[in-house]
Amino acid sequence: MVNQELIMGIIMHAGNAKSLTMKALKKAEENELEQSNQLVSEADEELSKAHKIQTNLIQAESRGEQTELSLLMVHAQDHLMNAITVRDLAKHVIKLSEKLEAI
Repeated sequence: MVNQELIMGIIMHAGNAKSLTMKALKKAEENELEQSNQLVSEADEELSKAHKIQTNLIQAESRGEQTELSLLMVHAQDHLMNAITVRDLAKHVIKLSEKLEAI
């Protein structure tokens, strides 16, 4: 059975990443692009931590260790994918902001 702490780790790191990304978007809106990029880098680090936990869970399941499909697990995966999507879109918005700043 999957350790609930691992699942909570995915939720925590994904939540941190999403919060950092939203702050990055706010900084981009305020034309503080260097800070915006720094926040996205921090979000990337949080996503990397969440993804590492997810990878470990997938590898454990591939070794035959039982993974319980719980609402908490579904929530964790949803949280992670949403954080990744927000981060990806933020990177595009920041690039556009940089292009506008250069004009």
